[in-house]
Amino acid sequence: MIKLKDINKKYGEQNILNQFSLELPSNSITCILGKSGAGKTTILNMIAGLTDYQGDILTEGKIAYIFQEPRLISSLTVIENLKFVVPNVTEEDIDSILKQLDILDKKLSYPNKLSGGEAQRVSIARAFLFDAPIILMDEPFSSLDIALKYKLIQYFSNLWNQKKQTVLFVTHNVDEALLLAQEILILNDGKIVKSYQVEGDLPRGINDHKELRENILNDLLSID
Repeated sequence: MIKLKDINKKYGEQNILNQFSLELPSNSITCILGKSGAGKTTILNMIAGLTDYQGDILTEGKIAYIFQEPRLISSLTVIENLKFVVPNVTEEDIDSILKQLDILDKKLSYPNKLSGGEAQRVSIARAFLFDAPIILMDEPFSSLDIALKYKLIQYFSNLWNQKKQTVLFVTHNVDEALLLAQEILILNDGKIVKSYQVEGDLPRGINDHKELRENILNDLLSID
């Protein structure tokens, strides 16, 4: 469960969120869409305790965060990076998740020997091995080409199906939202101005929600 109540946030004189409230259901994936500067990443950072705010935020348990960049330690191998964050993890568990992400052969590689997609898969493995009931994601697929992006979303969907953590992620990409989220929220001027329920189990196909995609794009284009 994630609950934000009467949140106020400013950067200097700029008011980002004003009396903002949001409650997300447990064991579901929610996506926030919105233009740059709308406050999407700020919401994630407040939930993660990375930035200050006024108001109340309630969460249950640990929080894992998947950033835009993999944020791996360059002097450590893949397995060492994972053990650095999750010291008690077994090698069996590491091998299992790396195999599911199709990078088991990269276990002993250093970050500079990984492609962008491989490095981001390590960050996804790290989040799931951390075994947190809440996962936050800040545009984790934005730097990837469309084929690799789709592949990683399928990997993420399969991992999520095993434990069904509460996930909140932000993106500018409607297709990413439709492939992953059960609910899509549009953020504008510090408020949720529209919400959509997305039917269908994960993983989903790229063309499963053509009509909904068009509706969301039209709503986004209508925002000033």
